[in-house]
Amino acid sequence: NLPALRAGIEAQLARYPHFRSIQVTDRDGELRWLPTTVNVDNHLIRPTLDPAAVAANPDKAVEDYVASLSTLPMDRSQPLWEFHLFDFPTSEATSTAAIRVHHSLGDGMSLLTLLMACTRSAADPTRLPAMPPLPTRTGAIYQRPRPSAGVLAFLAWVWSFVVLAWHTVVDVVGFFATILFLKDPHTLFKRVNHAETQRKRIVHRRLSLDDVKFVKNAMKCYRAKFNMRKCVARSRTDAQG
Repeated sequence: NLPALRAGIEAQLARYPHFRSIQVTDRDGELRWLPTTVNVDNHLIRPTLDPAAVAANPDKAVEDYVASLSTLPMDRSQPLWEFHLFDFPTSEATSTAAIRVHHSLGDGMSLLTLLMACTRSAADPTRLPAMPPLPTRTGAIYQRPRPSAGVLAFLAWVWSFVVLAWHTVVDVVGFFATILFLKDPHTLFKRVNHAETQRKRIVHRRLSLDDVKFVKNAMKCYRAKFNMRKCVARSRTDAQG
Protein backbone atom coordinates (compact mmCIF):
# COMPACT_ATOMS: atom_id res chain seq x y z
CA ASN A 1 0.00 0.00 0.00
CA LEU A 2 2.19 2.80 -1.32
CA PRO A 3 -0.01 5.73 -0.14
CA ALA A 4 -0.12 4.29 3.40
CA LEU A 5 3.64 3.76 3.37
CA ARG A 6 4.25 7.32 2.18
CA ALA A 7 1.95 8.69 4.88
CA GLY A 8 3.71 6.66 7.57
CA ILE A 9 7.14 7.83 6.46
CA GLU A 10 6.03 11.47 6.39
CA ALA A 11 4.47 11.17 9.86
CA GLN A 12 7.31 9.28 11.54
CA LEU A 13 10.58 8.89 9.65
CA ALA A 14 10.86 12.25 7.88
CA ARG A 15 10.26 14.27 11.05
CA TYR A 16 13.54 13.22 12.70
CA PRO A 17 16.38 15.74 12.24
CA HIS A 18 18.96 13.45 10.61
CA PHE A 19 16.35 11.95 8.27
CA ARG A 20 15.60 15.44 6.90
CA SER A 21 19.22 16.64 6.72
CA ILE A 22 22.15 16.17 4.38
CA GLN A 23 25.85 15.91 5.16
CA VAL A 24 28.01 18.82 4.02
CA THR A 25 31.68 19.62 4.52
CA ASP A 26 32.48 22.86 6.33
CA ARG A 27 35.59 25.03 5.92
CA ASP A 28 37.57 22.88 8.35
CA GLY A 29 36.94 19.78 6.25
CA GLU A 30 34.56 18.23 8.79
CA LEU A 31 31.12 16.87 8.02
CA ARG A 32 28.06 18.48 9.57
CA TRP A 33 24.31 18.13 9.23
CA LEU A 34 22.41 20.70 7.14
CA PRO A 35 18.57 20.67 7.28
CA THR A 36 16.85 20.37 3.91
CA THR A 37 13.41 19.83 2.39
CA VAL A 38 12.43 16.17 2.11
CA ASN A 39 10.53 14.92 -0.92
CA VAL A 40 9.42 11.45 0.16
CA ASP A 41 8.72 10.39 -3.45
CA ASN A 42 12.46 10.72 -4.21
CA HIS A 43 13.18 8.13 -1.51
CA LEU A 44 10.56 5.59 -2.69
CA ILE A 45 12.25 3.77 -5.57
CA ARG A 46 10.48 1.18 -7.70
CA PRO A 47 13.25 -0.60 -9.67
CA THR A 48 12.70 -1.74 -13.23
CA LEU A 49 13.86 -5.36 -13.39
CA ASP A 50 14.01 -7.82 -16.27
CA PRO A 51 10.53 -9.45 -16.46
CA ALA A 52 12.06 -12.72 -17.67
CA ALA A 53 14.46 -12.87 -14.71
CA VAL A 54 11.65 -12.08 -12.27
CA ALA A 55 9.42 -14.78 -13.75
CA ALA A 56 12.20 -17.37 -13.73
CA ASN A 57 13.46 -16.78 -10.16
CA PRO A 58 12.01 -13.82 -8.23
CA ASP A 59 14.18 -14.50 -5.15
CA LYS A 60 17.38 -14.31 -7.19
CA ALA A 61 16.15 -11.18 -8.96
CA VAL A 62 15.75 -9.42 -5.60
CA GLU A 63 19.12 -10.66 -4.34
CA ASP A 64 20.88 -9.55 -7.53
CA TYR A 65 19.41 -6.08 -7.21
CA VAL A 66 20.27 -5.77 -3.50
CA ALA A 67 23.80 -6.99 -4.24
CA SER A 68 24.19 -4.28 -6.88
CA LEU A 69 23.22 -1.62 -4.31
CA SER A 70 26.37 -2.38 -2.31
CA THR A 71 28.51 -1.24 -5.25
CA LEU A 72 26.73 2.08 -5.79
CA PRO A 73 27.32 5.24 -3.69
CA MET A 74 24.39 6.98 -2.07
CA ASP A 75 23.11 10.29 -3.37
CA ARG A 76 24.49 12.84 -0.89
CA SER A 77 22.40 15.66 -2.33
CA GLN A 78 19.45 14.33 -0.33
CA PRO A 79 18.99 12.60 3.06
CA LEU A 80 20.79 9.25 3.16
CA TRP A 81 17.90 6.78 3.21
CA GLU A 82 16.02 4.93 0.48
CA PHE A 83 13.14 2.45 0.12
CA HIS A 84 13.44 0.08 -2.86
CA LEU A 85 10.03 -1.54 -3.46
CA PHE A 86 9.35 -4.77 -5.37
CA ASP A 87 5.70 -5.41 -6.29
CA PHE A 88 5.98 -9.12 -7.09
CA PRO A 89 5.78 -12.21 -4.87
CA THR A 90 8.80 -14.23 -3.72
CA SER A 91 9.02 -17.51 -1.83
CA GLU A 92 8.73 -15.69 1.51
CA ALA A 93 6.56 -12.63 0.90
CA THR A 94 3.89 -11.10 -1.28
CA SER A 95 6.08 -8.03 -1.85
CA THR A 96 9.51 -6.88 -0.70
CA ALA A 97 11.06 -3.62 0.48
CA ALA A 98 14.85 -3.24 0.50
CA ILE A 99 15.70 -0.39 2.87
CA ARG A 100 19.04 1.34 2.37
CA VAL A 101 20.07 3.65 5.22
CA HIS A 102 23.43 5.25 5.98
CA HIS A 103 24.88 3.99 9.27
CA SER A 104 25.28 7.55 10.56
CA LEU A 105 21.49 7.68 10.97
CA GLY A 106 21.32 4.82 13.46
CA ASP A 107 22.18 1.21 14.25
CA GLY A 108 20.23 -1.85 13.18
CA MET A 109 17.90 -2.25 16.15
CA SER A 110 16.96 1.42 16.40
CA LEU A 111 16.26 1.59 12.66
CA LEU A 112 14.09 -1.54 12.77
CA THR A 113 12.09 -0.12 15.67
CA LEU A 114 11.65 3.17 13.84
CA LEU A 115 10.58 1.46 10.63
CA MET A 116 7.99 -0.63 12.47
CA ALA A 117 6.58 2.61 13.90
CA CYS A 118 6.10 3.88 10.34
CA THR A 119 3.75 1.02 9.45
CA ARG A 120 0.25 0.03 10.53
CA SER A 121 -1.67 -3.22 10.76
CA ALA A 122 -3.52 -4.21 7.59
CA ALA A 123 -6.43 -5.50 9.68
CA ASP A 124 -6.64 -2.33 11.79
CA PRO A 125 -4.93 0.77 10.33
CA THR A 126 -5.11 2.52 13.72
CA ARG A 127 -2.79 -0.02 15.38
CA LEU A 128 0.87 -0.87 15.04
CA PRO A 129 1.65 -4.19 13.35
CA ALA A 130 2.00 -7.21 15.63
CA MET A 131 4.87 -9.63 15.25
CA PRO A 132 3.88 -13.20 14.25
CA PRO A 133 3.64 -15.69 17.13
CA LEU A 134 6.63 -17.91 17.84
CA PRO A 135 6.38 -21.45 16.47
CA THR A 136 5.60 -24.18 18.96
CA ARG A 137 8.69 -26.32 19.55
CA THR A 138 8.83 -29.57 21.46
CA GLY A 139 11.68 -31.62 22.81
CA ALA A 140 13.94 -31.85 25.82
CA ILE A 141 16.15 -28.92 24.80
CA TYR A 142 13.16 -26.55 24.68
CA GLN A 143 11.83 -27.42 28.14
CA ARG A 144 12.61 -24.81 30.77
CA PRO A 145 14.07 -26.11 34.04
CA ARG A 146 11.78 -25.97 37.05
CA PRO A 147 12.68 -23.29 39.60
CA SER A 148 14.17 -24.61 42.83
CA ALA A 149 14.52 -23.07 46.27
CA GLY A 150 16.92 -23.43 49.16
CA VAL A 151 20.62 -23.11 49.81
CA LEU A 152 21.64 -25.08 46.73
CA ALA A 153 19.61 -22.80 44.47
CA PHE A 154 21.22 -19.72 46.04
CA LEU A 155 24.72 -21.20 45.62
CA ALA A 156 23.96 -22.04 42.00
CA TRP A 157 22.80 -18.47 41.44
CA VAL A 158 26.00 -17.07 42.97
CA TRP A 159 28.14 -19.54 41.04
CA SER A 160 26.57 -18.40 37.76
CA PHE A 161 27.86 -14.87 38.41
CA VAL A 162 31.32 -16.21 39.23
CA VAL A 163 31.38 -18.18 35.99
CA LEU A 164 30.14 -15.13 34.06
CA ALA A 165 32.90 -12.95 35.56
CA TRP A 166 35.55 -15.57 34.76
CA HIS A 167 34.41 -15.94 31.16
CA THR A 168 34.35 -12.16 30.78
CA VAL A 169 37.97 -11.92 31.96
CA VAL A 170 38.99 -14.74 29.59
CA ASP A 171 37.24 -13.07 26.66
CA VAL A 172 38.89 -9.71 27.38
CA VAL A 173 42.33 -11.36 27.61
CA GLY A 174 41.67 -13.27 24.41
CA PHE A 175 40.54 -10.06 22.67
CA PHE A 176 43.79 -8.23 23.48
CA ALA A 177 45.85 -11.33 22.69
CA THR A 178 44.19 -11.49 19.26
CA ILE A 179 45.10 -7.85 18.66
CA LEU A 180 48.74 -8.42 19.68
CA PHE A 181 49.76 -11.85 18.37
CA LEU A 182 46.92 -14.40 17.99
CA LYS A 183 45.30 -15.06 14.61
CA ASP A 184 41.75 -16.17 13.91
CA PRO A 185 41.43 -19.68 12.44
CA HIS A 186 40.61 -19.89 8.74
CA THR A 187 36.98 -20.81 8.10
CA LEU A 188 34.53 -20.58 5.23
CA PHE A 189 33.81 -17.01 6.37
CA LYS A 190 37.49 -15.97 6.14
CA ARG A 191 39.02 -16.65 2.76
CA VAL A 192 42.77 -16.77 2.26
CA ASN A 193 44.21 -14.12 -0.11
CA HIS A 194 40.80 -12.52 -0.51
CA ALA A 195 41.12 -9.40 -2.63
CA GLU A 196 39.51 -6.34 -1.06
CA THR A 197 38.51 -5.08 -4.49
CA GLN A 198 36.50 -8.22 -5.27
CA ARG A 199 32.77 -7.68 -5.40
CA LYS A 200 30.92 -8.81 -2.29
CA ARG A 201 27.43 -10.25 -2.50
CA ILE A 202 24.74 -9.77 0.13
CA VAL A 203 22.49 -12.81 0.59
CA HIS A 204 19.74 -12.90 3.19
CA ARG A 205 18.50 -15.97 4.99
CA ARG A 206 16.08 -16.32 7.90
CA LEU A 207 17.56 -18.19 10.87
CA SER A 208 15.72 -19.22 14.00
CA LEU A 209 17.40 -18.22 17.26
CA ASP A 210 16.29 -21.55 18.75
CA ASP A 211 18.28 -23.35 16.06
CA VAL A 212 21.35 -21.23 16.86
CA LYS A 213 20.97 -22.14 20.53
CA PHE A 214 20.68 -25.80 19.56
CA VAL A 215 24.02 -25.57 17.73
CA LYS A 216 25.52 -23.76 20.72
CA ASN A 217 24.43 -26.51 23.10
CA ALA A 218 25.57 -29.28 20.74
CA MET A 219 29.02 -27.67 20.46
CA LYS A 220 29.11 -27.08 24.24
CA CYS A 221 29.65 -23.35 23.91
CA TYR A 222 28.33 -21.87 27.12
CA ARG A 223 30.09 -18.52 26.93
CA ALA A 224 29.09 -15.25 25.30
CA LYS A 225 27.62 -14.73 21.86
CA PHE A 226 31.18 -14.27 20.53
CA ASN A 227 31.84 -17.94 21.09
CA MET A 228 28.39 -18.86 19.74
CA ARG A 229 29.32 -17.30 16.39
CA LYS A 230 32.53 -19.33 16.40
CA CYS A 231 30.59 -22.52 17.04
CA VAL A 232 28.17 -21.83 14.19
CA ALA A 233 31.08 -21.23 11.80
CA ARG A 234 32.88 -24.36 13.08
CA SER A 235 29.79 -26.53 12.70
CA ARG A 236 29.25 -25.35 9.13
CA THR A 237 32.91 -26.05 8.31
CA ASP A 238 32.69 -29.57 9.77
CA ALA A 239 29.45 -30.26 7.92
CA GLN A 240 30.92 -29.25 4.57
CA GLY A 241 34.27 -30.90 5.31
